[in-house]
Amino acid sequence: MVPSEKDTNPETLRDDCIVPTHPVPARELGRYGVTGDPHSEMDIASYVEGQARDETIQHVEKIKREIVLGEIYDIWDVVTNKDRWWVITNLTNLYSQRHFPSLDYTLSFHIGLMARLRNRSDRIDPSEPTPFDEVFRRVDQAERKQESAVEAEDYQAVGMHLREGLISLVSAMRRRTEIPALVERPQDANFVVWSELLMNQLCGGGSDKELRQHLKNIAKETWQLVNWLTHERNANQTASSIAIHSCQTIIGHFIHILQRDRTDKTGQCPVCKSRNIRTHFDITIPPDGDYYVSCGECAWTNRPDTRGT
Repeated sequence: MVPSEKDTNPETLRDDCIVPTHPVPARELGRYGVTGDPHSEMDIASYVEGQARDETIQHVEKIKREIVLGEIYDIWDVVTNKDRWWVITNLTNLYSQRHFPSLDYTLSFHIGLMARLRNRSDRIDPSEPTPFDEVFRRVDQAERKQESAVEAEDYQAVGMHLREGLISLVSAMRRRTEIPALVERPQDANFVVWSELLMNQLCGGGSDKELRQHLKNIAKETWQLVNWLTHERNANQTASSIAIHSCQTIIGHFIHILQRDRTDKTGQCPVCKSRNIRTHFDITIPPDGDYYVSCGECAWTNRPDTRGT
């Protein structure tokens, strides 16, 4: 049908179907989303703020989830006042969309890069903010020291860094473990006794007897190995390498037990009964950051300032 002169007159056109000619500002996009995951969004925003310290987050949006060979990768679109980023999890990394315009290519690149990193090191990934940053730093120092070590005293220094890392581990653990007031507390540097005390609290009960004893044993043996390395006049690369891997193992075990104590108590959402319970860490929770959990299906969380919502 050919429009009449009246139909094409700008003064008589209806204005209720006008399409905006300008983009919605990034900071306003969140107001028009139908669904959202505020806790995961906060995790991603905190990560980008830590990596791009001179940029201000304006919008965070989850694009999709990909499962490749059994591994889950969440893909996020993050807009700042200076750039726009792809953020991909497992292990979390960010990519500027100016240099990586294709999401499909970026995901393929990310999967390959993370596979190489996993193959290169058995370290627990410290890319996310955690209460164990000092522990990771000590182990990293030990690894770097070993890479350049030549003399026996260089390998002894590896043991010293590992020793400090284990002490930092129990320090971080006890700040996040409820210990009865009547229980006698050992000296801060007494790693073996603190390990026994912590495992009694976090891994108590008859059903966990074997697991608890195993953790106590390897903690004690790792501590003895590290102290031996520190004082061994014939310390060498093999000994220091085994000590590093032993420390990485006990660090991983202790962190898993700490998180299990928190998440197993909340295996099901008290509101919607879903088992899609996620663990987050927020550095802003007093006194120096803490873990909390949220439900991936509804808005429930046990974060201290929103408990019960």
